[in-house]
Amino acid sequence: MSLQSVRDFFARAGHDIPIIELDTSTATVALAAEAHGVEPGRIAKTLAFRLADERVVLVVARGDARIDNRKFKATFGKGRMLPGEDVERLTGHPVGGVCPFGLATPLPVYLDQSLKDFDEVMPAAGDVHTAVRISPHRLAEVVGGEWVAVCQPVTETA
Repeated sequence: MSLQSVRDFFARAGHDIPIIELDTSTATVALAAEAHGVEPGRIAKTLAFRLADERVVLVVARGDARIDNRKFKATFGKGRMLPGEDVERLTGHPVGGVCPFGLATPLPVYLDQSLKDFDEVMPAAGDVHTAVRISPHRLAEVVGGEWVAVCQPVTETA
C-alpha cells in the first residue's frame, strides 16, 4: 500500500517521476547504493524526529551524512528520532522505504543542504525495493520542503 500511496501522490500532483522497482532490497543506504550502482551519498535518506513541542518533522539528507546535534538543536530545538513503529504509523512507509512522498500524515519536510552536493539523488519510494531519481531542487519543490543545515560536513575519503 505504501508504494501505491507514492504513485497516487505523484499522479495527483501531476508529477511524471518514474519509480524504480528492484528485486533486491534497498532498505539501507549501503544496500541501496550497491543496488543502484551509485555512491552512498546519492541515496537520500529520510529521517523522522519528534521535537520537544511534540511536532514530528522529516529530514531528508544525503545517505552518508550524520546529524550534527548542535546544528539540529539550533534549527529545531531538542528532538529525538522516532522509533520504527511510530515512523511507519505516521508516514505510512516501512523503515527502509521511508520517503517524503505519499505520507499517511501530513508532515513538514526539511532537506539538508548536503543534498545539494549532487545533481541527482535517490530517495526511496515507499517500499524497501524502490527509489526515484530526482534533482535535489525538484525534490524540494515536489514535497514543499524547506532547506536547512543540520548535518555534519561530509569528508570525502579517497
